[in-house]
Amino acid sequence: MSTPDARAAERVRELRAEIARHDRLYHELDQPEISDADYDALVRELRGLEAEHPQLATSDSPTQKVGGKPSELFAPVAHSSRLLSLDNVFDDEELEAWYERAKKALGRDVELVCEPKVDGLSLAVVYERGELVRGATRGDGAVGEDVTPNVLTLGDLPRKLATKSPPAWLEVRGEVFMPKAEFAAMNARLDEDGKPTYANPRNAAAGALRQKDPEVTRARPLAIYLHGLVKVEGASFARYSEAIQYLASLGLPVHPLMTVCRGLDEAKRFVARMRDERHALDHDIDGVVLKLDELGAQEELGATSKAPRWAVAFKLPPEQVTTTLRDIQVSIGRTGAATPFAVLEPVRVGGVTVSMATLHNEHEIARKDLRIGDRVTVQRAGDVIPEVVGPVVEARTGEERAFVMPDACPACGSALERREGEAVRRCESFDCPAQALGRIVHFASRSAMDIEHLGESTARALLDLGLVTDVGDVFALDAAGAAQIPQFKDKSVQNLLAAIEAARTRPLDRLLTGLGIRHVGTTAAKKLATAFGTLEALGAATPEELADVEGLGEVIAASVHAYFQRESTKELLRKLEAGGVRPERPAARGEGPLSGQTFVLTGTLSRWKREEAQAKLEALGGKVTSSVSKKTSYVVAGADPGSKLDKAEKLGVAVLDEEGFEALVGGR
Repeated sequence: MSTPDARAAERVRELRAEIARHDRLYHELDQPEISDADYDALVRELRGLEAEHPQLATSDSPTQKVGGKPSELFAPVAHSSRLLSLDNVFDDEELEAWYERAKKALGRDVELVCEPKVDGLSLAVVYERGELVRGATRGDGAVGEDVTPNVLTLGDLPRKLATKSPPAWLEVRGEVFMPKAEFAAMNARLDEDGKPTYANPRNAAAGALRQKDPEVTRARPLAIYLHGLVKVEGASFARYSEAIQYLASLGLPVHPLMTVCRGLDEAKRFVARMRDERHALDHDIDGVVLKLDELGAQEELGATSKAPRWAVAFKLPPEQVTTTLRDIQVSIGRTGAATPFAVLEPVRVGGVTVSMATLHNEHEIARKDLRIGDRVTVQRAGDVIPEVVGPVVEARTGEERAFVMPDACPACGSALERREGEAVRRCESFDCPAQALGRIVHFASRSAMDIEHLGESTARALLDLGLVTDVGDVFALDAAGAAQIPQFKDKSVQNLLAAIEAARTRPLDRLLTGLGIRHVGTTAAKKLATAFGTLEALGAATPEELADVEGLGEVIAASVHAYFQRESTKELLRKLEAGGVRPERPAARGEGPLSGQTFVLTGTLSRWKREEAQAKLEALGGKVTSSVSKKTSYVVAGADPGSKLDKAEKLGVAVLDEEGFEALVGGR
């Protein structure tokens, strides 16, 4: 029997893996699967376990990290200071506790600034001598994505500041969003054209800002409100509200509802007002941001590794309504995973009509005690994702039915089986049409082969017409075949074929991501592409050779090897070759004075961010890995280095302090 500590450690591992997955879906792919409320619950559970078991707390925990990995579609931008997240409070009691902590730390009363928390995409913007020169996304907080050409298309954001005496340097931060009315109109146009629609304005804004073609961004109705002044040359301010007024004087867009509150009671009234008026605003909000107005107090309180102590987000409760749970059905994803979902009596909630909602898995249904025929409470948590909160037990008549997970796949009739150690059931038939649809949609997605115009509706039509059976058939599609797709006109046919043509030479790692090999995401795909260079070399690799790839491990190695041994895979690769797919080989690692040397970074350097140090080493030809071994050339150790330093000393690996590191790389 496992001990309480062992059970806690296992739950911490589960939570970290689940949160990391949802972070990637939200920050990198703009495809959230769960509500903000469900995500917050996971983080709070993890934070509670780490507090209860301090030995389980680590610096790489999701409770200590911000955002997600920057996309490789855009050039990286190192932020001058980290774009931090905000700690959340959910009721007046938690807000009071935060306020009292701030007062106690400062030894005085403080004024607050309150403003709606716009549900959009964080952006850092730089002006030089009054001209907009750079726009970058949050990324992981330290390094973002350079989206300057797209930012220049934002009508609300002036290219030149409205002043005859602009500052030499101005850096500001804000939130890009899509107004509700424009979002609804855009979705209506997409639907009319037979193209996939967006789930919510936040996803639409993120997708528009991260387009490779600025003209696509220009055509999307984006807006922005600025909420932070990072640096300005030639001016100084005592209060945040003064800084925001200064930005407004330069012609920059700031939120018109920003309000200075003299004490907590006024701030509470502002929160209550936003709770009542949120749906009347022309943009989505998911809360209220409260900040100390006095900039000196902000500096005095400082920040944790993840969030400032001088600001907090009051998360507004989602709007809830009741409706009838008509049925519980099961969908099959590209990996065969069977996911139950609720079929609801259509109901308006949070400004949209909801008729379906995911139920995640059969354990979640049991936990909530949901029964077919129940009156249920429904919400769009964070005004985004439909969620069944639970049953209205007192409304039961006795005619409600318990849900029983089917034994057979609803798409192909094959058995649904639960693999050892997994909670979900899967259809194991490779010929399942639902899986085929999921595989094609994933293959064409932005993070994989990025085949525009090949969304779910188009993929479904191609399968129904018998024009494709798998992703290999996509590259055999011609104009005559594409013209058979319902609602496709000449221009649509041309666009689809052009997108397919462009995909033929995507980088190898993108192709590997698109193939949907179990356990292989974008990071593992990049490692595999770099290590082997071609599909042929990868297919011929032994499990041992695969496991030797830094950061891969035996589980991924076994999965990759098994995938390339299947006859179905070999047939697919033949189709890809016949279809003219010639993936671009990864660029060779740069040569330099540190070529052939391997480094591990640990602890905190006083003059270097981790990303800066890694970039410097790689620019000189060095390789940076995450684990210490006998093959490691140097361990660079800053403050609080942890177990990696111990392992280096045990293995006799050379250790560099910050001064030694700078001597090796030639300084900054």
